[in-house]
Amino acid sequence: MITVTSYSAAIVMCFITMLCWGSWANTQKMVKGNWPFPLFYWDYSIGVLAFSLLLALTAGSFGSGGRPFLQDLGQAEWKWLGSAFIGGAVFNLANILLVAAIEIAGLAVAFPVGIGLALALGVVTTYLATGEGNVPMLAAGVALICAAIVLDAVAYGRLGGKKSSTAKGVLISVAAGVLMGFFYSFVAKSMAAAGPSGALESGKLTPYTAVVMFSMGLILSNFIFNIFMMRKPLSGRPSTFSEYFGGSAKTHATGILGGMIWSCGMNFNILAAPAADPALAYGLGQGATMVSALWGVFVWKEFAGAPKGTNKLIALMFAFFAAGLGVLVASKL
Repeated sequence: MITVTSYSAAIVMCFITMLCWGSWANTQKMVKGNWPFPLFYWDYSIGVLAFSLLLALTAGSFGSGGRPFLQDLGQAEWKWLGSAFIGGAVFNLANILLVAAIEIAGLAVAFPVGIGLALALGVVTTYLATGEGNVPMLAAGVALICAAIVLDAVAYGRLGGKKSSTAKGVLISVAAGVLMGFFYSFVAKSMAAAGPSGALESGKLTPYTAVVMFSMGLILSNFIFNIFMMRKPLSGRPSTFSEYFGGSAKTHATGILGGMIWSCGMNFNILAAPAADPALAYGLGQGATMVSALWGVFVWKEFAGAPKGTNKLIALMFAFFAAGLGVLVASKL
């Protein structure tokens, strides 16, 4: 399989993750209207699994490093396959809540609150699971990003929408962030470490296999979480499978594209984790919050018409996020 050993290359891949994770939700905005988000989410899930399998059967099956995908799958222990699978299921519930929050509150709010909180929790839980990372600098980076979350929530409160809607959007974002803060540690601890000779630890998974199992957990748990959301949506109207199969090819392709963009980010992040460290890789990837907020502010105009002074809060939010990401990058230099 193809592996990443350079720290600088790993950091570049983490920034690509940031772009992918911060941009995929634009595909949801593109189909928004009469297409409820649970229907979009089926296509998104298919895209996640399709891209992870494509990468596992290509980059994960050729090259001189590690074990080829199918060989790795055959030697893996059930508990580690299960760990990556559970990570996918936990992420799925969190992401469904996040997509609902985007519907209610918009990209510029749902991502900074939900993903920012996930970043803070994810860095901590991943460090506890792996024991890797510079604790003081990781803590400083997380603190700066938490400050950015608070600033974004304050800016959102100035929009003057209904208090019940505002509270609902923020609360769902918080719930999504708490759950999302735990998924990565399940995947990280399932992956094999390389020994002194370069041979991978037996029983555990290569990054490619871990992401495929994660993706299986995501799509199979959809038959519980997403079907429930189809019947009892947090926003919008209920939807049916007959409506899903009646969707246009363009609508389905847009949702699949969204899943493939997200999966590209996940694969790059997991591949970069050994050369950086898992907590740092996760923290940088979740800088997607800043990317999504940029989309929300400058492309989708979600803060248009906000009271005077709101732009200063948004600028401060971006500044704190950028500073936090800088500290996270420097934590391993």
